[in-house]
Amino acid sequence: GNILINLLGTWSDASGSYRSFPTGGICYYLSPPESFGHILVDPIHCLTYIAFMLGSCAFFSKTWIDVSGSSAKDVAKQLKEQQMIMRGHREKSMIHELNRYIPTAAAFGGLCIGALSVTADFMGAIGSGTGILLAVTIIYQYFEIFVKEQQDMGGLTGMFS
Repeated sequence: GNILINLLGTWSDASGSYRSFPTGGICYYLSPPESFGHILVDPIHCLTYIAFMLGSCAFFSKTWIDVSGSSAKDVAKQLKEQQMIMRGHREKSMIHELNRYIPTAAAFGGLCIGALSVTADFMGAIGSGTGILLAVTIIYQYFEIFVKEQQDMGGLTGMFS
């Protein structure tokens, strides 16, 4: 009966399932639609979910470049340490030039990841689209580590001898 709790979301149990589904509030609009039928019945829910996913993915990817050391200032510093220059640009102007591209590329990459996640959610993938994306990324990182270790050991023959 609390207004704040009802604003966050109301939940109901689905028949024949042990899972609760949001039926109202902010949680309802930030959760993926259950089926294509729900998209047609409540298109505002669908559009709100898409806007939230794409916007949050773009925001977090732009934030990540600052945290991870991939900002224009960090890249300009790395290029200077490697004695690479952009012809006609000093360090300050190179930072300004890189600022034109790096945040835009990060936001676009975040939008693509968000679109991939939304598409997986709409297609009814097992689990959520975000979960699938994380699983694939983690498996690929393990594969890269395995390949690197194989190269360090001299290929598969070095592993068995």
